[in-house]
Amino acid sequence: MSSDSQDKKNLIFSSAFEVREVGIVTSVQKFIVIAQGMPSCVSGQMVEFSSGVKGLVIGFTKKEVQILILGSASEIRTGDEVHNKGRFLSLGVGKSFLGRVINSLCEPQDGKGAIEPEDFYPVFRVAPGVMDRVPVDKTLETGTFSIDATIPIAKGQRQLLIGDRLTGKTTVALDAVINQKGKNVTCIYCCIGKTYSNLIKILDVLKTKQALDYTIVVSGVASTTPGEQYLAPYTACMLGEHFMHNGGDVLVIFDDLTRHAWIYRQICLLLERAPGREAYPGDIFYIHSQLMERAGYLRPELGSGSMTFLPIVEIQQGDVTGYISTNVISMTDGQLYFSTPLFNKGFRPAVDLGLSVSRIGSKAQWPAMRAFSRNLRLDYLQYNELVAMTQLRATGLSKEAEACLKRGEAITQLLIQDKSKPAAMEEEIMQLYALSLGILDNLSTSEIRKFKDEFFSKVKDWEPELVTQLRATKEINDPAIEKLRKCLQRYFQKA
Repeated sequence: MSSDSQDKKNLIFSSAFEVREVGIVTSVQKFIVIAQGMPSCVSGQMVEFSSGVKGLVIGFTKKEVQILILGSASEIRTGDEVHNKGRFLSLGVGKSFLGRVINSLCEPQDGKGAIEPEDFYPVFRVAPGVMDRVPVDKTLETGTFSIDATIPIAKGQRQLLIGDRLTGKTTVALDAVINQKGKNVTCIYCCIGKTYSNLIKILDVLKTKQALDYTIVVSGVASTTPGEQYLAPYTACMLGEHFMHNGGDVLVIFDDLTRHAWIYRQICLLLERAPGREAYPGDIFYIHSQLMERAGYLRPELGSGSMTFLPIVEIQQGDVTGYISTNVISMTDGQLYFSTPLFNKGFRPAVDLGLSVSRIGSKAQWPAMRAFSRNLRLDYLQYNELVAMTQLRATGLSKEAEACLKRGEAITQLLIQDKSKPAAMEEEIMQLYALSLGILDNLSTSEIRKFKDEFFSKVKDWEPELVTQLRATKEINDPAIEKLRKCLQRYFQKA
């Protein structure tokens, strides 16, 4: 027999037969199925019920298999067959997902038709090892002045956004997405357990700011099944890994991991796993840490891609000592703490500079930004302490104290920023240079706001090469400083 005939025979044989294990459903408990049979299955494998609904093997005993339903449980009955084809859960990835809203199984949810994937990636995979990474030192420009200047975030970093409900965590994360326009950064927003109306508002912001073209939205809203909500962050991470392994930069937002922990707690209670602290299962730390470890900056031999995580955790009444919050704090590279009192005072974004930290530090900053923001955080915190000490004293302040108060008021106005209006890094540097000269200390609040709105656009008209040079070199030399000084003189002469 010729080799061509043998190959054709093998092809017919392989297409005619499919190897699979068959189990029988013994019980259905909301979104958990207990089945017998399938002795070769392992956790993380994908199974399919006779009704067509998919499931994920989430545990097993010697006699039973525990399956998390990834769809509607209404079509599954006791006695139904469940098939295990020996495949781990893998889903489609690729550029075709950009601009689309999908669910946890990468199925379109926006009514724009089917999505043709470029490749298939495993949803659960081992994070890159230490030898596959390089130190993070490139700036992720968030567009939020208080973050870029005082708590810089690097590409490949995991920076936690933590705070009470309705303090602006999602807004800051979305501003970071909006600010990636034209910077070759792929953004992925993962919605976990939020209402559908909240997701619609977020999509409206992204569409209005033309940020949806380079963004993938993974929807695990509260109306979906618990299995889909549990899977959502891993799907978002998998989509980002495709771009990272192809040399791209990725920003992933998990909104939020508190609700993800709630979902996993429900799953484990139905599985009758022993509850621990706050009724969470003992492996709640593991499911989040295996997710967070997948962020990083790959070495040049692997394409120099990066994936940055902005996980969001919601707390109650400012208590950061909760089980989930302390877990996620310990596995990230820093946190942005959002303060309810600051938010209510009108200081927005309400990032508490005293409690927020980035373990990467100034390594991730542009040299120009580092030069002018070195003392910004200390000056602001000293101003807050001085205000607290002198709020009951109307007179008798020294000249040094009055100067400190004026400088602090100017810094406060620079830190206050409207939502959905991220600032360019060049703009922030120029504002910091004006602050370093003391020009803003004697201006009123309205004058500082006018300066923030107008000065950068005028510099782009007067000295376009200055802006281009600053973007290219990320440094500011003496000739550039002299040009910027002349622009300041020209602006305030006209003002």
